[in-house]
Order: sequence, then structure tokens, then C-alpha cells
Amino acid sequence: MKNWLRKHQEVRTIRVAAADINGQPRGKRVPVRFADAVVENGTRFPMSVLNLDIWGEDIEDSPLVFESGDADGILKPTERGFMPMPWLDAPTALLPIWMFRENGKPYEGDPRHALAAIIERYKARGLTPVCAMELEFYLIDDSGKTLQVPPSPRSGKRRKAAEIMSIRALDAFDTFFTDLYDACEAMDIPADTAISESGLGQFEINLMHTDDALRAADDAWLFKLLVKGLARRHGFAASFMAKPYADYSGNGLHTHFSIIDKEGTNVFDNGGHDGSPLLLNAVAGCLAAMHDSALIFAPHDNSYERLVPEAHAPNAICWAYENRTSAIRIPSGNPKARRIEHRVAGGDVNPYLLLAAILGAALIGIEEGMTPPAPITGNAYALDLPLLPETWQEAIDIFETSPVIRKIFPQELIHNLVMTKRQELRYIDELTPEEKIEIYLDTV
Repeated sequence: MKNWLRKHQEVRTIRVAAADINGQPRGKRVPVRFADAVVENGTRFPMSVLNLDIWGEDIEDSPLVFESGDADGILKPTERGFMPMPWLDAPTALLPIWMFRENGKPYEGDPRHALAAIIERYKARGLTPVCAMELEFYLIDDSGKTLQVPPSPRSGKRRKAAEIMSIRALDAFDTFFTDLYDACEAMDIPADTAISESGLGQFEINLMHTDDALRAADDAWLFKLLVKGLARRHGFAASFMAKPYADYSGNGLHTHFSIIDKEGTNVFDNGGHDGSPLLLNAVAGCLAAMHDSALIFAPHDNSYERLVPEAHAPNAICWAYENRTSAIRIPSGNPKARRIEHRVAGGDVNPYLLLAAILGAALIGIEEGMTPPAPITGNAYALDLPLLPETWQEAIDIFETSPVIRKIFPQELIHNLVMTKRQELRYIDELTPEEKIEIYLDTV
């Protein structure tokens, strides 16, 4: 890590940042001359900082604040090390960190540790998840009273139409996307293909798969920071908000995963179309936990505006082969690449909690030998199927008491998340629709 800074003498300051329970970066600005001390000794800030609400406020009556004296945790660098922050004007480096207790044990309220614990459970069975994420976002001109697509830097025109997989739409923002891909390379974020999606100024970029699930979540978290920061440099906003426009599709964050054994063999592959018994176990586990995990997949008030029928987002608990109306899709193709696509989450999620929820549910299905119902065919929206929770309140209540959630997440994280969401629920009702958009547009 120290060598990176020595190779980048232009860097004047660093940021040390961890993901809080909402996926927001929390940390410090540090002069570069003190960077070695951070690498060697870590840094400190209150454990309550990883449990703030969406406005960045303390959680009322949280035991992490006054009851415990607002005690510090110790934050140490992750394996990722330093990377540039290309959206800032001054040369700056980011050092991702995660939190530990004074005795050296992981702080269970840290979302990254929740995912690390699930990965360790896979390792104990000689298994390794291989993950990739697809992230949708909108480019938005938010300078006026209403949101609209930004004018093209090339033509100066606003394309007020959905242009699915349009090369013209991509080329209209070529300068932004060129800078974005250059920045991804500098930050070692494996950005692959980009497409124009079905909303006004909506795009999707795929991140390449990796057999390191922590890195996959890191990539998604860092990518969201980068896209939002870089868009502002180009004079507009980028948002992963679940549903910025009522009349257009929301932003999803689709997760693809397979599982390999110690020999590197995909355990979902049976040489044919259907996939192996372990694939079916994993599908069953994901379906069994889906209803109770809704708070992870849809963590905000606005999230539930996306999960409505016939809006390119699943609202029913089901699975299918090669069917994008289902919550779980098994893509076709080479059996060696057989995998599960989990399509429920919005772009506004915390990637660490998302992967922990998905992989944890799949592991439960494997451990318990669960069997899924028959796959659906046709339009899932037209079928009589069990549904996801329809409201934020319902999702919070279910998450708090769910037995399956306690098999995936530590009790402290469950308690912290529920307290956070109950506080946000109380205060969000006081806001106008315009104020709700304002808080979510830049944060999530």
C-alpha cells in the first residue's frame, strides 16, 4: 500500500472511508504525510458512524451512542489498498477501510464483515461463490424544478424518449463514458459492457465476474461512488435511486452468481440445460428467504415504487429459465457457465448487504437440501404467485422477526438496520415528494 503512494507523488491528501449500513462512505480526510500511520495502525471513529440514517444523523436511542459513551471502533485498510479518486479536481487517493472492535474482533455492525462471514461459511464447505453485478443508473439534469434527461454534450439536444440498447444514446454521452471507463481502469473496477436502458437517460454497465465476493461488492460500492462523482464533473447528476421517474422503469442491481468447488468446477453445471441438484437447492434457498429479505433488496421509501407489476422489476417470488419477468432467472448458454441471476434488488442497495443476503440464502438452501417449486413459464406478472412485501413498513417488520434472516445476519446488524429504517420511516413521511427525491437522488 505504501508503494502505491510513493509511485503517485502527485497525491496530496487521502480519504479513508468505510461503507455504513446504508452504503454511504463514512471517514476522514488525511494529509498524505500521515498516510503511513493509517496503513500501519488504522484509524478510529465511533462505531455509531456505521449506523447513521440516510441524512447522516445518529439513531435515536441507539445503544451505540450515549448508552455506550459513543465508543470508538478501530478501522483498518481492506485488501483493496489505495486507489485514485478521478472525480475530484486535486489528485487524491481513497483507502477503503472496515471496522474492528478494540479486542481485534470484527465489528458485527459493519456490512462488509457481514458478507465476509458468509464467505467463510462457504469456505468451510470447500466452496467459493463467483459473482458479478449489473448496475443501472440514470443521468439526470436536476438543475431545475423537475428532473429531466441532460442535454447531449455533442448535440446540445435532450433525447426525451426511451432508447433501449441505442448506440445513439451511448454516443450522445461519449465523453462521459470514455472518462468513466478510464477511471474504472485507474481504480481497478472491472467495467465491461454498457447499454442504453428503457428510461430517459438510463444506462446499465456490467461488472465482470470474480471468485472473490468481497471484491465484487467492493467493485459495486466503488463504482457507485465513481459514477455519481464523475457525473457532477460533467455538469449533471447520476443516480442509482430505485425510481426517479414515475413513468419509467426503475434502476435495478442484478446479481449473477455460481459456486465452484476446490477444483474450480462449477457445482451448478450438470452438463445440460437444467443445472445440478445444488443449483436447485440454491434457487430454493433464495426463494425461501426472498420475502423476509425485502428490506435488503428495497431499503428505502422510494424502493417500493419500483417493485410494481409490468415495470421491468419483479414483484412476485418465483424462478424460471431464461425469463426476465421472474425474480430468479437461470440464463441459458454453455452449461459450464450455469449460474443464477437474482433480479430483485434496486440500484439503491448496499452491495455488501445485498451479496450477504443472496449468498447466505443460497447456502441455506444447499445446507438444508431445499427443493424449489416448479419453474414458471410465461409472464410472471399475470400469474397467481406469492408477492414481495408491498410497503417499507411491512418489510421492516418482517426483517426484524424473521428466523431465516437470523441465519444470515448477526443480531447486532439486524437490530441496527431495523432501528435505522424505523427512524427514516418516521421522518420521511414529513417530506414532500420533491424533498424525497432530493435526499435519495445523490445519496443512494
